[in-house]
Amino acid sequence: MAHPSQLGFQDAASPVMEELLHFHDHALMIVFLISTLVLYIIVAMVSTKLTNKYILDSQEIEIIWTILPAMILILIALPSLRILYLMDEINDPHLTVKAMGHQWYWSYEYTDYEDLNFDSYMVPTQDLTPGQFRLLETDHRMVVPMESPVRVLVSAEDVLHSWAVPALGVKMDAVPGRLNQTAFITARPGVFYGQCSEICGANHSFMPIVVEAVPLEHFENWSSLMLEDT
Repeated sequence: MAHPSQLGFQDAASPVMEELLHFHDHALMIVFLISTLVLYIIVAMVSTKLTNKYILDSQEIEIIWTILPAMILILIALPSLRILYLMDEINDPHLTVKAMGHQWYWSYEYTDYEDLNFDSYMVPTQDLTPGQFRLLETDHRMVVPMESPVRVLVSAEDVLHSWAVPALGVKMDAVPGRLNQTAFITARPGVFYGQCSEICGANHSFMPIVVEAVPLEHFENWSSLMLEDT
């Protein structure tokens, strides 16, 4: 959960998000070192009256500043490609949930069960209870078992939406007439918040996403209760 004046990312709740955080730190350090070197060279060139002819015209320096950036790009590209393939990998999911975007709420369908589906609306501010977050809490949460691969099929009924949960490292566009898929594994129990990340109309800011990860036994009890209610 993000907090006011937070500069970094939310704490990772999935292995993919942990990889993304490590890659972010890796790339940021490279950018910091390059920026420091360039700033030093600019200050040195401006503040000194001396001129070195080997810097003004040197084939060796031109070779270095051509090869070095190429090596740096490779150091950034290889980990990036690895994470891209990890994010696309969906192996034997234990649970499949279909998330449909509407104006302006989400509906969820647990396709492994015969009749388990519900709509998820934002809780109005006047109905919030102590401890609930304004504009982020929903009347029905998407409950999933922790430490289990979960596949999410994402689509929309009317306009473009985007199903995004930052702590899980998940963001997938919901396109009418198209079925996209993504997957995640929650590394720990908890409640993870997200929002629609595609401008979808007047109430775009009022269709939050809440994913609750619970132990498998609790998930089975919750699914049984939901099936009894329907």
